[in-house]
Amino acid sequence: MTTKSAVYWFKPRRNGYGAAPKTWQGWVAIIAFPAICAVVTLVLFATLPPLLGFVLFAIFMTGATLGFIAFVRRRTDGPWRAHGAAPSEVTE
Repeated sequence: MTTKSAVYWFKPRRNGYGAAPKTWQGWVAIIAFPAICAVVTLVLFATLPPLLGFVLFAIFMTGATLGFIAFVRRRTDGPWRAHGAAPSEVTE
């Protein structure tokens, strides 16, 4: 039985929270997501009455964004956590 090793498209960010593209597939995903969202938005607002278009737009964008975040997390090599310098000290 052979096991296929996981291929990660993203890596945890060095500073901040989240992930950054690691491979060309990650870059394609980052570019394709807003492009697909833009096309769906144009179609919704061009073909539906304004209120219905807005409601469906909000539902679509919420689902698409949450789905994309879940997809990126599954394809990230390591956990998402805050990285970077220690918080600066506040002096008064």
